[in-house]
Amino acid sequence: MHQHLLSPLTLGKQDKLTLSNRVVMAPLTRSRAGQPGDVPRALNVEHYAQRATAGLIVTEATQISRQGQGYAWTPGIYTDAQEAGWKQVTDAVHAKGGRISLQLWHVGRISHSLLQENGAAPVAPSAIIAANAQCFVVQKDGTPANVPTELPRALALEEIPGIVAQYRQAAMRAKRAGFDLVEVHAANGYLLQQFMSTNSNIRTDAYGGSLENRARLTLEAVDAAIAEMGADRVGVRISPHFVAHGIADTEDEAMALYLADAFNQRGIAYLHIAEPDWAGGPLLSDAFRGQLRAAFKGAIICCGGYTAEEADALIASGVSDAVAFGRLFIANPDLVARFAQDATLNTPDRTTFYGGEEKGYTDYPTLQESAATA
Repeated sequence: MHQHLLSPLTLGKQDKLTLSNRVVMAPLTRSRAGQPGDVPRALNVEHYAQRATAGLIVTEATQISRQGQGYAWTPGIYTDAQEAGWKQVTDAVHAKGGRISLQLWHVGRISHSLLQENGAAPVAPSAIIAANAQCFVVQKDGTPANVPTELPRALALEEIPGIVAQYRQAAMRAKRAGFDLVEVHAANGYLLQQFMSTNSNIRTDAYGGSLENRARLTLEAVDAAIAEMGADRVGVRISPHFVAHGIADTEDEAMALYLADAFNQRGIAYLHIAEPDWAGGPLLSDAFRGQLRAAFKGAIICCGGYTAEEADALIASGVSDAVAFGRLFIANPDLVARFAQDATLNTPDRTTFYGGEEKGYTDYPTLQESAATA
């Protein structure tokens, strides 16, 4: 059953990494980092260790700086304590034979002064507020709330090398913490996609205007990660057709194909495609999928609400090399075993997706546990 999905996959050309299967755990923001300091804690260690049978775990999006945070209680990778917390996660995953990639995140304008150091304004390529976008904050009275994002300030040209340095520092810490790979988050309307999108970037300097200029920061961030990890240990996530967080890019497919070719030239390990799902937007056409496949020769991971049957067929077609699952992994820590046995799947509880403790995070039963209590 699902022979393609459950077969091994080797990433990289020289510093190769073999995955035991092609079932990838998608990055899932869960807002459960330890406080104060947004530090991974024992609860997070247990959560990831439970899911170590995935061919590859891509961690929840992890901010590369305080400035890069847009949601309360999400983990960072810019302090010694955060690095040490993540080291416990990677040790636990590796002890169970798993592989894990850290997703590097800067939210840009999807933030609020309540999340920023000294109440500063969020930053973005241009001072344009994200339409109909929200972030998650702890209000001054101590209560959490979803609130509209605030008007960002445009990053000055001389600040941009500092952003690139944050990506490099985060990759360095990720390597020290024992991650197998890092994934540069250039999707879902966050900072890098804000620079790429025609409607959120109206700069007139080297980072705005032409498609090549709008792609510049993304490629500089990827190069920074490569400098620390090596190209064989770097992946990138992009989201063509993404329409949430105020993104309305008129050149999204052209940008994706330009980046796919640029990533291919750099020899990165994988390209992770976040397909229209929760954020809406038109589906990816077969022709566009074929163009992406032609442009990028490394591994392609697709993520878009697939079933096991659909994922197996996608891999068999040659369009994708692996498929990432998000909500299914929330509720099924042993998802790979369930796919292998064609077993019934637990249903995720949406009310426990964000924030909280064990409930809806580490208490979903495995098949073995369900059988023991039956």
